Amino acid sequence: MDTLALKYGCNPNQKPARVFMEKGALPFAVLNGTPGYINLLDALNAWQLVGELKEATGLPAAASFKHVSPAGAAVSVPLSGTLQKVYFVEGIDLSPVATAYVRARGADRMSSYGDFVALSDECDAQTASFLQREVSDGIIAPSYSEAALEILKTKRKGSYLVLQMDPAYEPKPLERKQVFGVWFEQQRNDVKITPACLADRPTKVKDIPESAQRDLLIALITLKYTQSNSVCYTKDGQAIGIGAGQQSRVHCTRLAGDKADRWFLRQSPEVLRLPFKDTVRRPDRDNAIDVYLGDEYEDLLAESAWPQVFTEKPPVFTREAKQKWLATAQGVSLGSDAFFPFGDNIERAHKSGVAYIAQTGGSIRDDNVIETCDRYGIAMAFTHIRLFHH
Repeated sequence: MDTLALKYGCNPNQKPARVFMEKGALPFAVLNGTPGYINLLDALNAWQLVGELKEATGLPAAASFKHVSPAGAAVSVPLSGTLQKVYFVEGIDLSPVATAYVRARGADRMSSYGDFVALSDECDAQTASFLQREVSDGIIAPSYSEAALEILKTKRKGSYLVLQMDPAYEPKPLERKQVFGVWFEQQRNDVKITPACLADRPTKVKDIPESAQRDLLIALITLKYTQSNSVCYTKDGQAIGIGAGQQSRVHCTRLAGDKADRWFLRQSPEVLRLPFKDTVRRPDRDNAIDVYLGDEYEDLLAESAWPQVFTEKPPVFTREAKQKWLATAQGVSLGSDAFFPFGDNIERAHKSGVAYIAQTGGSIRDDNVIETCDRYGIAMAFTHIRLFHH
């Protein structure tokens, strides 16, 4: 039996804690640091996600995980000049795997603070250098360049967790876990997310271009490893808003839509020209932008507050100005881990520029959902696959 002792379980009082294999060796090696229970839950779920993203798209993939759900996920699609500014990589020639991670972390930088990283491909020095300046708990990848490993070993005063996964590892088809002394057993969710999942299109608009099909697959694969209920907005090869763990599906759609809206608003001229002091760190900039875009912006712009962050007081980004900018959002894709029960989900999605949807289908109100899609010219596919994850 191969056993690895952990710092503790979900909480510091939960000791002892370990992971083990009843037969054979653990499929990963610890190259640096000491793993915790949640670290490994993040790592093993994120590893599956990036592997499936690469299999589905043929592109290097990355994920940014927090509390066993992705804060972001992406494949390597070149960044626009605007996104380079938003993601703090302006003027840097990024490698494909670095591009994927910069996109994954950029989806929701507030939620990615202290993330666990997963890469589908070897971690190179460029990705490690980007990670070195960000707050992160650990990384899992199939391999590391010598230079990348040396960089990562210096992070967090030498305690940064670095895991190397065996890419050839395949788990058993049946998985088990114990809850309150009771064993649960089920077949692994090994369903394949492919373009064939998008074949059934009940809406009047049926055309889904290849780029949107890619984005829908990214959304669905991301949801496969997100705590349910969940929905995911995607664009240009990355998640831009993930709503996880809500009991009401429309609340997931609103939560993820609000995150997608903030992703768009970060690209607005009003945000790009915020006059930050050079001494303000990236996490503090992220937090300031989040407040600036929210309903409590007055806290940031108060006379006692703004001089700590800005060289001059920024103007208010009015509700009208934000709505005008968001009205330019278009071509967004949306996936859901189960059926949409009512058209209100579509109404909310439309406000964030959604033009393409993939969802399970099978609601007694499918007609209402289809009708709402047709009203806005949205192409929708029924996947006939439920992706609950707990």
